[in-house]
Amino acid sequence: MSKLWALPLAASLFLSACHAKQYSIKNGTPGTAADPDKVLYARSLDDIKHGRYDVGRLSLQTLINTYPDSEYLAKAKLAIADSYYKEGGTAALDQAILEYKDFITFFPFLDEAAYAQMQVAMAHYRRMMKPDRDRTEALNAEAEFQTFIQKYPNSALLPQAQQRLREVQEVLAEGEYRIASYYYVRRSDRASAARLLDLTNRYPLYSKAPDADWMLAQIYERNERKEFAKVFYSRIVKDYPLSPLAADAKDRLTKLGAPIPQPDPTALARMQKEQNLPRQRSSLISKPLGALKNGPNVSTAARVGAPNLTPEGEGEGETLTPGTMTAGGGAPAGGSPTTTAIVETVPVGGGTGSTSSTSTSASGTDSSASVPTGATGSAAVGNNSDSSSAPQPQPPPDASGPPTSSGASNPPTAGAPPDASSAQNTSSSSSSQGSSSSAPPNNSAPKKKKGLKKLIPW
Repeated sequence: MSKLWALPLAASLFLSACHAKQYSIKNGTPGTAADPDKVLYARSLDDIKHGRYDVGRLSLQTLINTYPDSEYLAKAKLAIADSYYKEGGTAALDQAILEYKDFITFFPFLDEAAYAQMQVAMAHYRRMMKPDRDRTEALNAEAEFQTFIQKYPNSALLPQAQQRLREVQEVLAEGEYRIASYYYVRRSDRASAARLLDLTNRYPLYSKAPDADWMLAQIYERNERKEFAKVFYSRIVKDYPLSPLAADAKDRLTKLGAPIPQPDPTALARMQKEQNLPRQRSSLISKPLGALKNGPNVSTAARVGAPNLTPEGEGEGETLTPGTMTAGGGAPAGGSPTTTAIVETVPVGGGTGSTSSTSTSASGTDSSASVPTGATGSAAVGNNSDSSSAPQPQPPPDASGPPTSSGASNPPTAGAPPDASSAQNTSSSSSSQGSSSSAPPNNSAPKKKKGLKKLIPW
């Protein structure tokens, strides 16, 4: 009787074992001889999950080399990049960026290519430092997020990429704002205005953009450029109607006799939506703890609005024209931006000379002009051709003193013979008549010409 019960039990155990074996083969679990590439892939993922990154990457590399036609080839390459990203550290993140970019190169049309591009940007984002530190990683993260948004506008990761880009641009703008504030307090208006102009045009979603516009208006107003001060006061009222500075900007416009513009409906809706969103408030210990972190605080970044997608360096050039403001002032295609400067010839006697217009490069300045360190671009040079470029504060007077009227009392240069003084005087007079001379070169000859060219910063 017991044997009769044993036969059905043995048969049921045999059938269940066969079903279990079939299930394990189908799912590719380790321990089966079927689909070895799938087995390697599953084992490597398990190793990476438990922190055995080197072992997992070795299994994935074995899969790639042994089974070049496997359906898991793309997944294996992406898993290698993910293992480096998950491992963290400077060296591992550098390698992760290379692996993700290789994946995009080999598999550009897969859906995972968008994910790989997002991970490249996030690798730079993770290494981003505070606003007052090195901003290399922040600039790289900005460029990679911009690339993602432009290449994959239909990706499900687009909202996350846009928010990360807003946070990166908040950090970059904060760094520029701190430098500009330093120069603003020290009354170095030219250096401050140069950075504030670039900040307000490039990062309109910056949390302190109204403050930057206010500082610009104050700079131009105290330098007797009220027509440009009106532009920035009007921008506060129009583009940031809910800002605490909007009421003060209206008062300044009234005193300057300028019309008060109506708020932009789009900007008003954006600020209202921004205020209605819940935002984490900083606690009493947040600042002390923040000093111990290497990463920046991005809690003040905007969460509504389209971030700037213009790459760094392409929005430079003329940024301000009378009565209008350009979004970024594009540079000419295939060349550096050029501006037109007013050059005034000052006679020896100190009277007002003739004025001529010359076209110069945005980065070039007259050697006789006193340009503070850090003032770059059109705002730094302070060009003005028919009032078509950004005005800049008047530079400090030249400390070298007025030029001499003649070279009669020139001291001889070092190492020159006793009669070198007369030779230098002859060379100076000959150069004014347009003839060449074989006398030793006079290092101060440019200062002894009849007129002195000075770059008018306004």
